Amino acid sequence: MFRPPPLLLLLLTRCPAPRRLLSASRQGQGQGRAVGSVLKTPKGTRDHHPAQAALRERLLGSVVACFKRHGAAAIDTPVLELRETLMGKYGDNAKLIYELQDQGGELLALRYDLTVPFARYLAMNKITNIKRYHIAKVYRRDNPATTRGRYREFYQCDFDIAGQFDPMLPDAECLKIVHEILSDLQLGDFLIKVNDRRILNGVFAVCGIPESKFITTCSTIDKLDKVPWEDVKNEMVGEKGLSPEAADRIGEYVQLHGGLDLIEQLLQDPKLSQNKLAKEGLGDVKLLFEYLTLFGITGKISFDLSLARGLDYYTGVIYEAVLLQQQNDHVEDPVSVGSVAGGGRYDGLVGMFDPKGRKVPCVGVSIGIERIFSILEQRVEASEEKIRTTETQVLVASAQKKLLEERLKLISELWDAGIKAEILYKKNPKLLNQLQYCEETGIPLVAIVGEQELKDGVVKLRDVATREEVNIRRENLIEEIRMRTSQL
Repeated sequence: MFRPPPLLLLLLTRCPAPRRLLSASRQGQGQGRAVGSVLKTPKGTRDHHPAQAALRERLLGSVVACFKRHGAAAIDTPVLELRETLMGKYGDNAKLIYELQDQGGELLALRYDLTVPFARYLAMNKITNIKRYHIAKVYRRDNPATTRGRYREFYQCDFDIAGQFDPMLPDAECLKIVHEILSDLQLGDFLIKVNDRRILNGVFAVCGIPESKFITTCSTIDKLDKVPWEDVKNEMVGEKGLSPEAADRIGEYVQLHGGLDLIEQLLQDPKLSQNKLAKEGLGDVKLLFEYLTLFGITGKISFDLSLARGLDYYTGVIYEAVLLQQQNDHVEDPVSVGSVAGGGRYDGLVGMFDPKGRKVPCVGVSIGIERIFSILEQRVEASEEKIRTTETQVLVASAQKKLLEERLKLISELWDAGIKAEILYKKNPKLLNQLQYCEETGIPLVAIVGEQELKDGVVKLRDVATREEVNIRRENLIEEIRMRTSQL
């Protein structure tokens, strides 16, 4: 199974950024653009140059390898969903959904995430048991912060387990996956915060909050990782209509964090222990920590009552991974990108789409691939690592003129054998230019055909790095190239 080495150590070739300004006068007249106008991508979107695309491909390869290691199958869903499918699932974030104009009688929207379409897919196809991953673009009408990896169009990488299983076993595997991916990518120290919506709802209940305000209060609590408690309290009182006393009682709970000891402490709490929902949540989180202990990852897990995750559809365990610091000698200031993974249990979402309300328990995690990519991209720029943008194994070159036919014959043989090969698109290229092309693009081998080599039935194989050359019988060339490139 493919497991890429640390991404920043890969040999990659960097490409210059394209010029962003292009006037209509340079493009020629009559192109429908005003003279002097700016040619750019829409706000919150970006192009990816070859070096960036190569880095992203390797990053996604590492994530997919982990998903497959855990037995997930891939699915895909349309980028467009019916508007009614998405509405009422995202709390205060519903305002960020891109709604489209009437399209022939259907009110459509661009998907906001991959979870709601997955739930719709399960209900529509009457699927009650699946372990799936899905990597695709989603769209949010957010205020972009591109330096922190926040865009309006971006990739999500989701892993979900749907089905009726014994408590906390799928949930523990999702957290193990987050731990594996963040460890494998070597992003620096990280922490995975864990909480349970039932515990939060229990806290709200014992603090005297009416059930009708649970979801909006959750959305406010979710801001605690970004703003101080006083600001959160002011919003609860000033905007959500809670009393200062109730807000203070909530504050006594949501500022707690720890491990199994805290769980045991809350199980003995005179108020929470009398609340059925909170007691169920605490029992499951305790069981979850026992499984995580067996996985050997509790050193990176924190039971944090401030974690709320603002989406409406969560019903049980919730979690979020954050980077604590950046281990980067090249950048003085840490890269501020917020959370890099999040997810939880959503047992009621599929039932919202099923005509008979049949529920399919689900739990999953989404890897914040854009934020991780922004970290790796900044590190590559700071360290001046060279990023290789192609996978070409060998360049077919000629040492003399009038050998184009021989080059074409040889490269055709290599392509037919599955060898990744290139030639320069000139009839009579200079050998020096061909060798320089290999050095610039990172191609490791050169297969050189010359008049003497053709007479002797050999091809001269050159190692670009060592400049060592050896004659290889034509019939042995493919096997020799495979052997050498397998060692790279």
